[in-house]
Amino acid sequence: MELKGKVVWITGGANGIGAAVARRLAGLGARPVLCDVDVERGEALAAELDTLFVRCDVREPADSVRAVEAAVERFGGLDVAFLNAGVSTGCDLGEGFDPEVYRRAMAINLDGVVYGVHAALPALRARGGGDIVLTGSMGGLAPMPYEPVYAANKAAVVALARSLGPAYEEEGIRVNALCPSFADTDILTRLRDFLGDFPILDVETVVDAFLTLLASGTTGQAWPVVPGREFEPFRFRGVPGPRV
Repeated sequence: MELKGKVVWITGGANGIGAAVARRLAGLGARPVLCDVDVERGEALAAELDTLFVRCDVREPADSVRAVEAAVERFGGLDVAFLNAGVSTGCDLGEGFDPEVYRRAMAINLDGVVYGVHAALPALRARGGGDIVLTGSMGGLAPMPYEPVYAANKAAVVALARSLGPAYEEEGIRVNALCPSFADTDILTRLRDFLGDFPILDVETVVDAFLTLLASGTTGQAWPVVPGREFEPFRFRGVPGPRV
């Protein structure tokens, strides 16, 4: 995929996977537009990459709309939306349950993705098509007994990508979910005690996967990113249909 001049909106763009993708895209001649609640790091990275930072709390629908409008005003349009902002929870559904932590995680990891898609669609349609990449997780494809809320909202993100892919395919808008296993970012802070010797992904491997996904031209797929495995769409088993 030719990325030179492409405008890419990145939520959660000040740190971790979002920042790494932004750096790689800028090096390939794209125009990353960084959004985050971490203003200090976001502005510093935008200055480093000579691009635009917009403070955006993905829990607020109007923030995503303003971010897209800023991208269009500064760079003339939008080609890719990378809806990547996410948090872990550290709570279970028993004695450790905290309704505020639960609502915050659902608001960022799921609502923020929904609001981001809604905000990006008009700009992508004005461009004649484009890509929406949702950051899911292997936790959306496999059980996470120690992070059930995170697994639940990431499973919803995977389902959203699979449903939106065919919904917008005729408009030239592709929607896919990038599903890394445990990558070396701040989100692992609460999980390291559970992981032991489990292999951790280098963030640059996730960036490679992101670029491969964009170049694939596919839609409605979930793409696992797992150490030592070939990067390809997950093959979901067919669900049983009705019997007549």
